[in-house]
Amino acid sequence: MRSLHDGPRLGRSVRREYRGVTRGLALDLGSSRTRAWMPGHGVIADTDACGDFGAGAGYGRPVRRGRIVDPVSCGRMLGRIADSALGADRTDTVIVLSHPVLAGPEHRAAAMELIAALRPTSIIALDSARAAAAYAGPQDGGPLLVVDIGAELTEATLLVDGLVRDARQAETGLSDLDPSEPPTDVVRTVVDMVDEMWKQDRHGAVLGALRKGPLLAGGGAARPDITDRVAVRLGVPVRLADDPATTVVRGAGLILSSVLRRAGVTPALPGRTR
Repeated sequence: MRSLHDGPRLGRSVRREYRGVTRGLALDLGSSRTRAWMPGHGVIADTDACGDFGAGAGYGRPVRRGRIVDPVSCGRMLGRIADSALGADRTDTVIVLSHPVLAGPEHRAAAMELIAALRPTSIIALDSARAAAAYAGPQDGGPLLVVDIGAELTEATLLVDGLVRDARQAETGLSDLDPSEPPTDVVRTVVDMVDEMWKQDRHGAVLGALRKGPLLAGGGAARPDITDRVAVRLGVPVRLADDPATTVVRGAGLILSSVLRRAGVTPALPGRTR
């Protein structure tokens, strides 16, 4: 299990200049699914991360356990999405890319290189916890616990005033579960991560976040057998978005819409395309 204490503290999102942008695309590059969102259309892509590109590469999928293992296949997949969404001319475009909170420097560098190769005018890198909070979290600025249960990673993140205060990551996810058995390992992983964060919390933020109700995101949050067990083990109700699996990309889409508004563009209202 990795924690925020294993690396540098996280600050604001990485941004490049985005003046003059008029169009954009939000991306959530996961180990199992790659999702894309556009203003006025909502979720325009929700595809198997392997697609048609990783089958002969030896890895099977271009992203494994939160790391890009096949940049060539990943670049082709992202290029096809960008071509469909933005066309060949990427002038005046901005791409918002979400990444795991505790993604290593290699993954971040590789992801930024792949996005840069798509030739957008601007890039914004955003961690998945803040993206999820933007879409489904309360807007009171207080402490919020975000639990993202994906295919091959599970992360628990404590946000305070919109910044990452603490985080835990485990290389355990839905793909590790036996379909014939209860999701004991994933639930135990979530509870253990929250317990560790609570023990190291000196300011009561974790307790405040638990009282508010943790926000569950990712494919695991769409499974009642997981969410019900997490709620019982933590002893608190949990928060769920209307479509937990797309919470992160929808949140990245809201950030994108905010950027376009600041650039003087009035984005169309997002649809509910899934």
